[in-house]
Amino acid sequence: MSQQALGGRAPPFGGWERTVAGRYLRAKKSQGGVALISVISFIGITLAVAVLIIVMSVMNGFRSELLSRILGFNGHVYVAGGVLQAPDRDPLVHRLRAIPGVTQAAPVIEAQAMALGIGQISGAIVRGITPADLKATKIISGNIVSGAMEGFGDGEYGGDLVLVGDELARNLGVQAGDALTLISPTGGATAFGATPQRKSYTVAGTFKVGMSQYDQAFIYMPLAQAQLFFGRDQSVDFVEMKLANPDDAVGMKPEVARIAGPGAVVTDWTQKNASYWGALQVERNVMFLILMMLLFIAAMNIISGLVMLVKNKSRDIAILRTMGAGQGSILRIFFMTGATIGILGTATGLAIGVLFCTFIGEIQQAVEWATGTQVFNSDVYFLTRVPAKIDWMEVSGIAAGALAMTFIASLPSAWRASRLDPVEALRYE
Repeated sequence: MSQQALGGRAPPFGGWERTVAGRYLRAKKSQGGVALISVISFIGITLAVAVLIIVMSVMNGFRSELLSRILGFNGHVYVAGGVLQAPDRDPLVHRLRAIPGVTQAAPVIEAQAMALGIGQISGAIVRGITPADLKATKIISGNIVSGAMEGFGDGEYGGDLVLVGDELARNLGVQAGDALTLISPTGGATAFGATPQRKSYTVAGTFKVGMSQYDQAFIYMPLAQAQLFFGRDQSVDFVEMKLANPDDAVGMKPEVARIAGPGAVVTDWTQKNASYWGALQVERNVMFLILMMLLFIAAMNIISGLVMLVKNKSRDIAILRTMGAGQGSILRIFFMTGATIGILGTATGLAIGVLFCTFIGEIQQAVEWATGTQVFNSDVYFLTRVPAKIDWMEVSGIAAGALAMTFIASLPSAWRASRLDPVEALRYE
């Protein structure tokens, strides 16, 4: 160690400072070091960072899977109001389909009804839609589990074939080819007011979206038949638009409203699913804060380790000061000691978290093989494996937050070491 270095003319974070910090970090307890506390701090930060990345990635995966089903089943932008009255509706639908980014614009009737199966009865939501639009809705047409769509929409007023959610059909005790009776509370108008409408239909097939709230509640009916059954005449309830990018829905609303005209009411999927969307956001934010507290606790171990290290190395600090080392050098030495633990722990936790999320499917299979149990039942969650979606911006934020916490935790003890009076430290030596 040269006098030039100790005299403060060496660059900050130079070789001699790094060498001393490394020795303090590796020193055993008998040498006045705190190796055990350093190891515990390293393990704590590693596990906190890895768990934070894994949990947030799994939550992102679930959120992505749920939203893909919700947004695949429902529309992204809705147009309602007086502009949907015939004969102006069809030209409006064509204009909406021509908007860049719009993949589908379908006139829809949606109403509640009572469904009677074989000795069973249940409430249902009947959705009237044209056969072409139903075929374009891949989450329905691509997930027919029994029967088929053949003949759907054929016949007078769209015919009598309907598609039923798989769970609803099971609850009603019906399957493809069976008769299903629907009762509408808003049927035809008479001199005594509206009377319930009752009619039997044939189940053409059953579909399974993968979310029980849809599979156990919805029935699809040809649009013309729904207009007749619910007494809508030639009107529809709304035009359901789907976009290539659902995130563009909010920004596209002004253009849709301009094209639809002043009598239109335009809403988007974030408004229709506001409570559900809000619950997901709150849950995600709260979980993030809870796990960040674990990371904060792990970082606090660095403070306790450095406090003990400064106490044990007070004689060394005094000798370095008397040899010409400045307060800045002492501060940097002990700061690097704590920061090194944070950097290594964060890097290791980052690698573990990313690898775990990348191979989460193989890990799930290994756990199921070892335990002989199914840890993720597809019949309950409607997913074949635990979903994990790595958000690299979020991972970068976690890593930056972990480093910031460890750096800040290293400063108090390093500052205390730099202010140590060498005369007081050597008085009783």
